[in-house]
Amino acid sequence: MTAQRKNADVREKEIRLAIFRIERGRSHTKADKLSISAVAREAGVSASLLHNHYPALAEEIRTKQGASSRQKLDSKQGDLCLEREKTRRLRLEISDLKTQVAKLASINEMLLMENRVLAAKRGSTKIASFPGSRPSSLLAPTPDEQDP
Repeated sequence: MTAQRKNADVREKEIRLAIFRIERGRSHTKADKLSISAVAREAGVSASLLHNHYPALAEEIRTKQGASSRQKLDSKQGDLCLEREKTRRLRLEISDLKTQVAKLASINEMLLMENRVLAAKRGSTKIASFPGSRPSSLLAPTPDEQDP
């Protein structure tokens, strides 16, 4: 003899009773924690049946577990927005730092050139310095050289 197929309302009632028994600690299968697989075992159905044909009950089980998919989704969405904002700020900071590095590299190159000139002057007796000349003439104009 084949087992007769149960009506959807009857099966839903059995699943709700299985949830109730597990919550009260009176399950027939000795399940102690509420989960979709424990409820499915207790009700005599597969976990996929709960997921596919009774999504509201599956969500109810997840909510009672403290793992509602909607709550998880909202939480992760909020975390994602925060991380995106943090990433945006960090990319701006990286851009600013790259600009600063480029400016410092330019200044460094100018100082290296000036250093070579000064080292050549110091090592040679044939080079003479003009009065009023300054060693950092490569970096910034003197107040006399600036436009008014």
